[in-house]
Amino acid sequence: MARIPYADTQTDAVRPLVDKMIAQRGSVLHLYQMLLHSPAVADGWLAYLTSIRQKSSLDGALRELVIMRVALLNRAPYEADQHAPIALREGVSEGKLAGLADWPDCPLFEPIERAVLAYVDAMTRQVQVDDEVFAAVAAHCAPQQLVELTATIAAYNMVSRFLEALQIHSHDTR
Repeated sequence: MARIPYADTQTDAVRPLVDKMIAQRGSVLHLYQMLLHSPAVADGWLAYLTSIRQKSSLDGALRELVIMRVALLNRAPYEADQHAPIALREGVSEGKLAGLADWPDCPLFEPIERAVLAYVDAMTRQVQVDDEVFAAVAAHCAPQQLVELTATIAAYNMVSRFLEALQIHSHDTR
């Protein structure tokens, strides 16, 4: 159960934003219903995450591997529950999803995926990234992709921290 009640989605103050969320996401997810306690934050969050998920030039499968690894590292089940089906639709195999917990020992990952996952681990666990880890990922990515990859990792760390601090879960009643 979430630590605070979910926001009312039927008020006049949030209705235009609720309509935008439904148009962009298909529904108002638990995450966004909590964010609606602050419409300005919810609106900015929606715009930022829409840019990360739908307007980035990153390969969708790579993006979803990043999100799933962040969720795993941060012990954020809601994030993983939401993104596992998306990852599969984007072409991530079930084997790779299962192998994320111990990716260095999983033979399924390609060199670019290994470099990206090492980058995810560094950014999520230590915040600072060693030159060697950065050089490995930079060898596979142009500056635009490096910026989008870094922003994706940062964004989904933000998501998981918000979800876990407020204990937002897929099975919550709203």
